Amino acid sequence: MSILLLGKDGQVGWQLQRSLAPHGEVIACGRSECDLTDLDRLRSLVRQLKPAVIVNASAYTAVDRAESEPELAMRINGEAPGVLAEEVARLGALLIHYSTDYVYDGCKTEPYLESDPTNPQSVYGRTKLAGEDAIRASGAKSVIFRTSWVFGARGGNFVKTILRLAREKEALNVVTDQIGSPTSAAMIATVTGVALALLRQGRALNREKQRLYHLCCGRPVSWHEFARTIVERAAAMPGFALRLTPEAIIGIPGSEYPTAAMRPANSRLDCARLECDFGLQMPDWEPYLARMLQLLSLKQNGY
Repeated sequence: MSILLLGKDGQVGWQLQRSLAPHGEVIACGRSECDLTDLDRLRSLVRQLKPAVIVNASAYTAVDRAESEPELAMRINGEAPGVLAEEVARLGALLIHYSTDYVYDGCKTEPYLESDPTNPQSVYGRTKLAGEDAIRASGAKSVIFRTSWVFGARGGNFVKTILRLAREKEALNVVTDQIGSPTSAAMIATVTGVALALLRQGRALNREKQRLYHLCCGRPVSWHEFARTIVERAAAMPGFALRLTPEAIIGIPGSEYPTAAMRPANSRLDCARLECDFGLQMPDWEPYLARMLQLLSLKQNGY
């Protein structure tokens, strides 16, 4: 079985190269091999390769910059997934695609269900929802995973930003009224591999050809609590040389930290559907954070 992986150099794509390998021949493409802004080239690539599965881990993820680049964000997040879905439908293949908690407005007081109404409040969220809608409209066999607060050793993310600031500063303000589940890129990739194996065995998608799942780690926290945990964990490892202590990280309301794009106050996602359909239990994020910090510590110490 051939698998076309797009976004191989991103946080999730990097991990997917590992988790997809046992399932067949993985043709992994980054931006240099496949630029998602070139829709004609994208379509030609799929027609040339004729993969049995396309895993799209590529996206425009610069949330704030998207507010000033809406056309580019829509091309990558909205239009490109539609092209992929059209080609998947023509081939009779399967498309696995990743979306985001930003499709919700964050006003709900409980964790979001897949059936809850969407109401994105940012360009990024609207373009990601447009991609979902295009996939559904194509009729292609597809699985969409909505995830949140992704982190990993590869690429840029909140964990790496906090570590950098902790080396530079002795005090830091972090938002405390936005709640979500930090989610390991490695965990996303592992679950994707499990889901693909079960899909190939016909144990899922028996009710609907198109499925939507929430996929995130357990135990939601605020950005403030997440930041404190990062610094506390890193301070106990060699190589980080932090000036900042956990106690010096002060919680502030989001209103005191304005950004170009609005963030959902509630990014909690209910993963019960995923757990039920695939026999899984979403793990706590903290062991994944510890492992990421161990890898970064080894790298900084020359290993």
